[in-house]
Amino acid sequence: MKNKNRNNKKDEAIRIWPKDLANFFIGVGLCLLFLIFVSPLFQEMKYRFRLVFNLKYAIESSQETNKKLSNPKNKILIPVSTDFGIVIPKIGANARIFPNIDPFNEKEFLPILKLGVAHAKNTSFPGQGKNIYLFAHSTDDFYRVGQYNAVFYLIGKLIPGDEVDIFYKEQLFKYSVYEKKVVSPGAVNYLGLFHF
Repeated sequence: MKNKNRNNKKDEAIRIWPKDLANFFIGVGLCLLFLIFVSPLFQEMKYRFRLVFNLKYAIESSQETNKKLSNPKNKILIPVSTDFGIVIPKIGANARIFPNIDPFNEKEFLPILKLGVAHAKNTSFPGQGKNIYLFAHSTDDFYRVGQYNAVFYLIGKLIPGDEVDIFYKEQLFKYSVYEKKVVSPGAVNYLGLFHF
């Protein structure tokens, strides 16, 4: 009788172990998914919260600061760089721009895109009256989506008329979105200024 009970306990332990192992791997998988997507999810939640409570961003160094500061629903954005930086008030994006980066040289642009936004070599600068080409990489691997994508994750929320501010050599240049397109990475015809 004791022998039979011992065998039953052994069978029960063997049957429980695969369930525990499966639960462990499911838990690890869920933790990894959370870590991968926590930054974009956080950005999305902040954006939704601002919409619900009608909160807006205002840029500290603009001429309308006093007017914007008087509205308690405005959160002030201090530009990361007034030497060369970009601020998109609607989505709270605020990043440094690195000038004259070759968009065709991965060894040059990938390290820069971890730090901010790249300005394409041979394109114009603000105030020169020509096209400015700025690019940011969302990610180089799916598991790094949160690391690179967080600042510009909400760029798809922009619509015509939304403000995009670029600071260059301590001056503010205001732009507004007039069209939105999704193009392939090889669609360099939009640049128009490259002569290689």
